[in-house]
Amino acid sequence: MSPNFFFLRCLSSQCSIHTHIISFYSFIHSFIHTDGPAPRPVIGQDSVEVLGASYPRDDFTNVTAKILDKVGRNLHNQPHHPLWLIKERIKAHFYSSYIGRWGNPLFSVHDNLSPVVSTEQNFDSLLIPPDHPSRKRGDNYYLNRTTMLRAHTSAHQRELVRSGLDAFLLAGDVYRRDEIDASHYPVFHQMEGVRLFTNHEVFSKVQDGHELSLFEAGGRRTPQKQETHSLEAVKLVEFDLKNTLTRLITYLFGDDVEVRWVDCYFPFTHPSFEMEVRFQGDWMEVLGCGVMEQELVNSAGAGHKLGWAFGLGLERLAMVLYSIPDIRLFWSQDERFLQQFRLPDIQQPVTFQPLSKYPPLHNDISFWLPEESEAGRESFTQNDFYELVRSVGGELVERVSLQDEFTHPRTGRRSQCYRIVYRHMERTLTQDEVRRVHQQIEHAAETELGVQGRY
Repeated sequence: MSPNFFFLRCLSSQCSIHTHIISFYSFIHSFIHTDGPAPRPVIGQDSVEVLGASYPRDDFTNVTAKILDKVGRNLHNQPHHPLWLIKERIKAHFYSSYIGRWGNPLFSVHDNLSPVVSTEQNFDSLLIPPDHPSRKRGDNYYLNRTTMLRAHTSAHQRELVRSGLDAFLLAGDVYRRDEIDASHYPVFHQMEGVRLFTNHEVFSKVQDGHELSLFEAGGRRTPQKQETHSLEAVKLVEFDLKNTLTRLITYLFGDDVEVRWVDCYFPFTHPSFEMEVRFQGDWMEVLGCGVMEQELVNSAGAGHKLGWAFGLGLERLAMVLYSIPDIRLFWSQDERFLQQFRLPDIQQPVTFQPLSKYPPLHNDISFWLPEESEAGRESFTQNDFYELVRSVGGELVERVSLQDEFTHPRTGRRSQCYRIVYRHMERTLTQDEVRRVHQQIEHAAETELGVQGRY
């Protein structure tokens, strides 16, 4: 899980009038956005319409109707949904644990920003290089070359810092083309945190702190710090970050949780870390974090401050804390699922009681891959096939796995065989209806992906 970060600061008398206006607008917008159903998205021949806006199609457009149907669902804002419960618990922790100088919560929360963003927001604003593999068309949902469904909530980081906020949380739905199994889904939800510090805030409790500085001239980048930061400042900010997140995870998992930190790399933080917790005997990564790249902070107009950021996946936490076995369940409308999370108190522990386990059915599909294009660009990727299976099979598909690859010794043609496991979350499937869906997938693979079936 890549870290994607966001936190929003509650208004205090120190905020600029611009910050008050931005936050008030967001507050009002949240009511406008959630009080009624959003216009249904439409994929036309020349344009894509989503959330009431129209975007011209081009050669990068790859968003599907099934994905657009998820836009605006905002599971994290549906009261008593398990993702809402996790979000509200995190909010409650930060509201009660971090109080501003005037008695108001230090962190504010934004959970209604549109998932439609520019590629500049999603990548360039986070210092992600033009040739970085995360930009690939096969890994993202593009409305066109310059507009996409956000792949992480960090796409809003710069605009929120620029608005004057320096301590904030952000929650939202994000979209990535990915494999198909019980823990991966093309739409999931993230929660991010950001906190920025002035020189005084970092060193106020340090003896002779007035003589210390966040920045140094002529420094160099090391594994411990960025070239512009002083080592003293980075160590204090890193300590605050790890202490904040340890308190959060202890609050969610209990006082006896074991935590460890692993060094890692992200384009938008340095140094960067992943937090792992020991759960049921194994170490499990739960979030990513780090000291924000100063270039990012500078570009948002806060160059006199130094900050940290973190990001976590709400589904991953909910699946662990509530023992939810399949990520598709979060989209279920089955009352047997939803009623289990209608709790009188968000802090009340709950363990999901599985619905009847309906039997799986599986069918295999084998095909010859198309030749590579003259430009040498791949004409077929596994994510293309996964997306096609999702579009045709929808929630009936539990898992897709590559079973076999074969290269013909004489012609050099490549073949792949996939196993598709079908299982409905709420009823028993018949072999007849699975066969019909499977035949539709076979036909669509040939017509849309250019493969040649080996059925």
